[in-house]
Amino acid sequence: MDVSTAVFAVSYSGTPITGTRALQKERQLNQFLAEVERRALRIAEIGVRNRADALDLVQDAMIKLVHNYSERGQEEWAPLFYRILQNGVRDWHRRQAVRNRVMVWFGRKGSDYNDYDAVAAAPDPIGRTPDEELSNSEAMQHLEAAVHDLPRRQREAFMLRTFEGLDVAGTAVAMGCSQGSVKTHYSRAVHSLREQLEEHRPEGYGPGEGSR
Repeated sequence: MDVSTAVFAVSYSGTPITGTRALQKERQLNQFLAEVERRALRIAEIGVRNRADALDLVQDAMIKLVHNYSERGQEEWAPLFYRILQNGVRDWHRRQAVRNRVMVWFGRKGSDYNDYDAVAAAPDPIGRTPDEELSNSEAMQHLEAAVHDLPRRQREAFMLRTFEGLDVAGTAVAMGCSQGSVKTHYSRAVHSLREQLEEHRPEGYGPGEGSR
């Protein structure tokens, strides 16, 4: 299954839609989902480092948005969707923590990460092409590890602001916190990443600062 399949599934997950206004709403919602699907997958992959689980989380977030918030205004969909997605990532980590504790009792370490390079697929802030980005794969591997190791709230703020491009207000809604908290988490994430990655940073690359 790919993410496009998730959008298709959302279209047929509810009751039949009739009426011109309702059909227009459905088209708008499906267009929104199509626009965010790949960026949402990148965020989920960075959060859980498992492509199959990330796909499931994105599809689940899409279905929940349709079922619970489809009647909200279009300007509310992005913050609501990413809040649902982040909640899904948190729940995934809770389940993994329980699983890992159980596996310790059986003498195993619960690490089921695959080798998919999630961050290398993320949008490049200075517009390099995929071929050009290959030369920076080592730096991107370090970035992936560093972003994943950030405290949870810092990781969420950084990914939503930098990868998804949400403004401070939208990020606050998605994270369920104040705008001041978003600025604090984002600033700490940027400073932490810069300290960790300075020696690996390709020329011209670096997390942006400031807020909109």
